[in-house]
Amino acid sequence: MARKYFGTDGIRGRVGETPITPDFVLKLGFAAGRVLARGGHERPTVLIGKDTRISGYMLEAALEAGLAAAGVHVLMTGPLPTPAIAYLARALRLSAGVVISASHNPFEDNGIKFFSADGNKLPDAVEQQIEDLLDEPIECVESEKLGRVRRIEDAQGRYIEFCKSTYPNELDLKGLRIVVDCANGASYHTAPHVFHELGAEVISIGAAPNGTNINEKTGAIHPPSLQAAVRQHRADLGIALDGDADRVVMVDEDGRIYNGDELLYVIVKDRLSKEHVPGAVGTLMSNLALEQALERLGVGFARAKVGDRYVLEMLKERGWMYGGESSGHLLCLDCHTTGDGTISALQVLGAMRGSGNTLANLTADLELLPQKLINVRIAKGFDWQNHAGLLTMKEQVEAELGRDGRILIRPSGTEPLLRVMVEAREDLVAEKMARRLAQAIAA
Repeated sequence: MARKYFGTDGIRGRVGETPITPDFVLKLGFAAGRVLARGGHERPTVLIGKDTRISGYMLEAALEAGLAAAGVHVLMTGPLPTPAIAYLARALRLSAGVVISASHNPFEDNGIKFFSADGNKLPDAVEQQIEDLLDEPIECVESEKLGRVRRIEDAQGRYIEFCKSTYPNELDLKGLRIVVDCANGASYHTAPHVFHELGAEVISIGAAPNGTNINEKTGAIHPPSLQAAVRQHRADLGIALDGDADRVVMVDEDGRIYNGDELLYVIVKDRLSKEHVPGAVGTLMSNLALEQALERLGVGFARAKVGDRYVLEMLKERGWMYGGESSGHLLCLDCHTTGDGTISALQVLGAMRGSGNTLANLTADLELLPQKLINVRIAKGFDWQNHAGLLTMKEQVEAELGRDGRILIRPSGTEPLLRVMVEAREDLVAEKMARRLAQAIAA
């Protein structure tokens, strides 16, 4: 059965519009509480965290009320990165963790994401069970069975120590000046402390959230802010997280940006010097150069659908540890159960300090191919997979590119668009090929 509300990353939307309304979130909390209470011998306890959006207060109160009405105890952390909630739910042996966040979206959006007791995203089947109960009336449990609510005062410190534990014991960050861009989001009071306590001189930007400035011209989705700060402070490195701190991009002393493909390569190559790495997982959007570079190292590469959820599923299927997306969602399953921007940055720093190399040196043998993306508007019901002109042109372009390029054609999930992406050794070739494909669709 298709889910109505849960997408690939929980429930997300515009605040004030269904489903991101107080009444819906109240019902969601109650339905989730009922599902969690099924078959358990002890009363369930759920952890709630959030990012810095002003709407988080409203949604937090509604979610808390719904869970308590279902007889579920609630622990509150206040603003904390999404991966911190996944960690604490597991570390504290809780029934589940819930994050109120819309990640890299603007402040007008918000969302609800669930983690299971083991720190993984809630299985599809459980999300479906919650949806099945959403239309049922809220029938509050007896007063003596209502859930209690309390705040965890040391949640921030617990998470900081966890992050630090993933960095090699024999290394430190002394002598490094690092700019950390927190996107005015959930990591504003965690990430700078992590890098400082490991010895770095830290300059924080995007660390003054006011409820409406999350992701605004700052953070991983807007690296120019980090580039400017690195140059201004003559820093050795820059680290940018997004609003809920599950993705990361980095900038070197020259202002060069390193995306998720490059950072994943650095991590895998470092692990390869210490252990056997059978393979890594990327997505359909991962650069062909990453696949070919890993192939030269004897590391397999598989592509999942776009979305860190699908990367995680494929990693588990194959028994592999490392994967990620170009956007900076990186998974190191030997460190954490979910993507964590702070921990991913630490793994890159560990590779740099352990080898004595810069990011430029560590990625010297990885030259990303130019990509050209064209969005082609299509009519509703357009059968692009059987479009004769497009199929013929696709075969021609693939033959011309050979192993020096790649084509990806996929429909948008939100708009009547067909996304045409071509990778090639040269910018002009990628653009020319992409336009030929786009014209074939429009013909």
